[in-house]
Amino acid sequence: MPDRSPAFTPRPLRTARLDLLPLHPDHAAELAPVLADPALHTYTGGEPLDAPALRERYARWAAGSPDPRVVWANWAVRLREAGALVGTVQVTAGPGPVAELAWVTGTAWQGRGIATEAAKALVTEVLRQGMPTVVAHVHPEHAASVAVASAAGLRPTPHWQDGERRWERTKEPAGA
Repeated sequence: MPDRSPAFTPRPLRTARLDLLPLHPDHAAELAPVLADPALHTYTGGEPLDAPALRERYARWAAGSPDPRVVWANWAVRLREAGALVGTVQVTAGPGPVAELAWVTGTAWQGRGIATEAAKALVTEVLRQGMPTVVAHVHPEHAASVAVASAAGLRPTPHWQDGERRWERTKEPAGA
């Protein structure tokens, strides 16, 4: 029998300060300058993309994974009080019962708990939708992302991938 991940459907999410909007290629124009700082790529590699390249990336993501066992769910993060997009968050669900989280907040918006608030919302949503395991891969020297993972309820594991430590949270069984 093929390994299938549970269905996972991205939907708009709202937290105390944030609107998480399913990412659309039209968000690229506003997000390109927010994500333009090369320092955002210190631990993940790559370089900032201009608006047309970011639009192409977002269109690929919106089209979905070529692997039917995998769901790509991406959100633009809007800080309501500023009326501005300030970053993105994503979940890659599957194959199997695992969802991987990732986040990025523009440099100008860091240090305000935005990534933490968004990551907590995603962990809650992932578990609510039936994915029993949530993971994130975090570079051990990226103190801000270590703090986000910890605040979102993920715990470090002994597992490493490409120089990043796997952080994990497993849904508690009912009645535990």
